[in-house]
Amino acid sequence: MLVTSTVVPVMVNVTLADGGSLFLTGCITQFFFFGSLAITQCLLLTAMSYDRYLAICNPLYYSVIMDYKLCIYLVVGCWSLGFVLTLIPIFLIKTLWFCGPNVIDHFFCDLGPLLELSCSDVSIVKYEVLSLSGLLTIIPFLFIVVTYVYIFVTIMKITCITGRQKTFSTCSSHLTVVCAYYGTLFAIYVVPRRGYSTTVNKVLSLMYTVITPLFNPIIYGLRNQEIKMAMQNYLCAQNMWWK
Repeated sequence: MLVTSTVVPVMVNVTLADGGSLFLTGCITQFFFFGSLAITQCLLLTAMSYDRYLAICNPLYYSVIMDYKLCIYLVVGCWSLGFVLTLIPIFLIKTLWFCGPNVIDHFFCDLGPLLELSCSDVSIVKYEVLSLSGLLTIIPFLFIVVTYVYIFVTIMKITCITGRQKTFSTCSSHLTVVCAYYGTLFAIYVVPRRGYSTTVNKVLSLMYTVITPLFNPIIYGLRNQEIKMAMQNYLCAQNMWWK
């Protein structure tokens, strides 16, 4: 909700008005909130993979380890790191001199289009953001991969096929979101973008700013028994009404 609230209103305004205006401070502010929320989501997905690892690989110790206090620590830690680490590129961007063109060929203030407006040497900012984004995507992604290796090994040890399917279904929604979210992040911020057109960059950005948050409630909601029952009751009520 926060990611889409940061990006989509400006995108809709630019699309409907065939362009729009924004102060430099507002553009940097939008990038700050967007970057903070993107990092937070990476860390939260990592914490969720640890939760699923404990639930499947160490079920007897799950309630002891994943208690209320640890949940609070994980959530507060993810949000705090997300906002604190984003301040580093923000401070570097504030030192740049913006005197050149003032048109961003994008639907929100992403880092690349924002740096193209600067007349200063932006190599330090690019290297810092590349290093930071690499650490904040590769390390959490490797952690998620390792946890899922243990999860899959544990699932394969289950002799009952129904038990395997039921156990795997508990983490299928999380795995789907991880693949969709990290795939586009790697393509934009970690992999060198030589040869990328502006259109490709916009489409990839649209994936993790709009498409992935749009499907998150659907992906997670379909795994929730209460939501399933509510949908079934609603459809039954509609059928009875039409009859």
